[in-house]
Amino acid sequence: MKIVAETERLLIVEAELEDSKFFMELLNSPNWLEFIGDRGVKTKKQAENYIKSSLISSYKNNGYGLFKMCLRQSLDPIGICGFVKRDYLNHPDIGFAILPQFEGKGFVYEACTTLLSYGKEILKLSPILAITTVENIKSQRLLTKIGLNNSGTIKPKTDKEEYLLFST
Repeated sequence: MKIVAETERLLIVEAELEDSKFFMELLNSPNWLEFIGDRGVKTKKQAENYIKSSLISSYKNNGYGLFKMCLRQSLDPIGICGFVKRDYLNHPDIGFAILPQFEGKGFVYEACTTLLSYGKEILKLSPILAITTVENIKSQRLLTKIGLNNSGTIKPKTDKEEYLLFST
């Protein structure tokens, strides 16, 4: 387990192929499907492919990615938080998702504030962006709470949807 950061209640670690069951659950949770979209991850093999191609490859290619949030006491995975390098953004953006049973407990805020510091101080990322849908009010509130400002909208060429853009 490669620890990236620690908080009072969380260990933030790199994802591993052994996390396939957790990622199948997370990627098929209601909020993921509604606000991020169906990634077609229904089997263990598909989950392993997602971990390899989306997460592990980003760690290798960018030096960062989406990291697994684990409860410090039990090491149980509860969500993800980290940085994504998208083709249509000039700078990395912070992203997050959490299992429904852990929503509203401050875990994502805790992870985001810690990773924003990590991104600025260790990775030297500046600015750090974020995107979310107009409908995702909870994410908009969290992005504002962690210190990002609404910078307008962005519409990727490959998407039908326009997103709200936030920036440090």
